[in-house]
Amino acid sequence: TIGLMGGSFDPAHSGHAHVIETARRPVGLDRVWVLVSPGNPLKRTQTALVDRLTTARRRLGGPRTDITGLEGRLGTRYTIHLLRRLKHLAPRARFIWIMGADNLRDFHRWKDWRHIAALVPIVVVARPGAIPKAGLSRFAQQFARCRLPQSAARTLAHHAPPAWVYISAPLDATSSTELRAQVMQLNAMTPI
Repeated sequence: TIGLMGGSFDPAHSGHAHVIETARRPVGLDRVWVLVSPGNPLKRTQTALVDRLTTARRRLGGPRTDITGLEGRLGTRYTIHLLRRLKHLAPRARFIWIMGADNLRDFHRWKDWRHIAALVPIVVVARPGAIPKAGLSRFAQQFARCRLPQSAARTLAHHAPPAWVYISAPLDATSSTELRAQVMQLNAMTPI
C-alpha cells in the first residue's frame, strides 16, 4: 500500500511531514512517495525543481518515505495522468492519494478531479483553517456517500474508489505560502 502525496513543495516543511505521518499509521501505508511536481498548473512555482527536491529530501525523507521527481521523468503534467501511468506501471500496487484539507477545498479545480476520485482512494488530513471549508468543498459534497469514518481508515486501501476518509489530528500551522512570504520579506530588507 503506497501513499502518494504530490505538490510543488515550495518549500517542503513540517506541515507536509505532519500530513504524511498523520496518514501513515491510521491507513497502514507501507511506503509514501512524495511526488515533487515540475510545475503546478494551479500556481506558480518560484524555486527550481532540483532545489525543491533537495529540500524535500532533507525535510521529508525517511526510511519509508521516498522523495521523487517521477512526474517529470514520466512527462505527466496533471495528477490524473500521473495516476493512470502509475496504475499501469504497477498494477498490483494499492495506491492511496494523500492530501491536506487545505487542498481539498480547491480539489474541484484539478483536471478531471472526479476521475481522480474514481481511480484511487483518498485520505484527507486536517489542516489549520481548512476544517470547515473542506467539509463544504464540492468534493466533500459530491462524494459524501463515499466517505468512510476515521475509524475505518485502516481499510481504505481495500475499498474500491471512490472512497475517502478524513483524519482529524493535532494541527501543524506551517504553510509554504507563509514561508515564501517570509523569505521575500527578508530578501527585501537585506542591503545589496
